[in-house]
Amino acid sequence: MSPRYRSSSNSAGTVVAVVADIMAVILGLWILMYLLDANRANDLVQFVHRAADWLAGWSRDLFTFNEAWARVVAGYGLAAVVYLFIGHSIAHRMQRH
Repeated sequence: MSPRYRSSSNSAGTVVAVVADIMAVILGLWILMYLLDANRANDLVQFVHRAADWLAGWSRDLFTFNEAWARVVAGYGLAAVVYLFIGHSIAHRMQRH
């Protein structure tokens, strides 16, 4: 997380930035688990997959690449980037006011 949010007295902006970071980490973790062919019977993998599916519900099947790994990286990666961009933009605006 950027130091500018930590030093701010505006804790709401910090919360927004942290939530956006957590959402992006979950999505990135699922991409990594998928690419490394993690055991889908594992409880942690199932939890991360369900959470990532929920977070990327709007972008999960947005792209129609032939390769499954490309669809996962593009769909879930797009959601992670959008959440980071929007979350940190909102946090920055909250800090300015």
